[in-house]
Amino acid sequence: MRDKYKYIGPVYDFLSNLYSGKNIHRCKTAMLDVETVKPGDRILFAGVGHGRDAIRAAELGADVTVVDLSETMLRKFGEAQKKEAPHLTIRRIHSDIMTVDEFEQYDMVVANFFLNVFDEDMMVRVLEHLIRLGKPEARVVVGDFCYPTGNILSRMFKKLYWYMAVFTFWLFANNAFHKIYNYPEHMQRLGLQVTEKKHFKLLNMNCYWSILGRKQA
Repeated sequence: MRDKYKYIGPVYDFLSNLYSGKNIHRCKTAMLDVETVKPGDRILFAGVGHGRDAIRAAELGADVTVVDLSETMLRKFGEAQKKEAPHLTIRRIHSDIMTVDEFEQYDMVVANFFLNVFDEDMMVRVLEHLIRLGKPEARVVVGDFCYPTGNILSRMFKKLYWYMAVFTFWLFANNAFHKIYNYPEHMQRLGLQVTEKKHFKLLNMNCYWSILGRKQA
């Protein structure tokens, strides 16, 4: 399996903090608290990256599984866990998320800054697959760049801000180059009930959001 994040993966957290003023980290952990995560909940993180959101869920008592195709990202996740939470047990799967077939096994499925690596058609297929991994009434969390709204200057800034990021990952990781996705629309179209959205600002503009959806019973 070719590791697309071999070069950019080691500095992923540094770049995200530099680019967002730690708002990406806040976005990733926004839906992980005592109200949404109960001890013993099975939670899957798709495209976990450095995975401090997964560590947060495990600290809350969840039974956490992380999946990433990048060996580099899984190694960085392992280093973060060893440093910050060596006492926790977190299951790691080095694989393409589409090969994970543990359908209806998870109480929560999390895709933070993961779906944006795909073109739109593939993104919808991956999201549909993630929903299938959740139990009936499972929670599905998507954290990512916020769909552009507001006045024309605000929308222009958000688009420029996004295209700078997507160009970097297209150049160094061969990720898809595309517009910002309207995730709530896609989630609802695939049968999820969107129950909550949390926004995170940069220069007083909503640039990131975490979206919580619930799978129908």
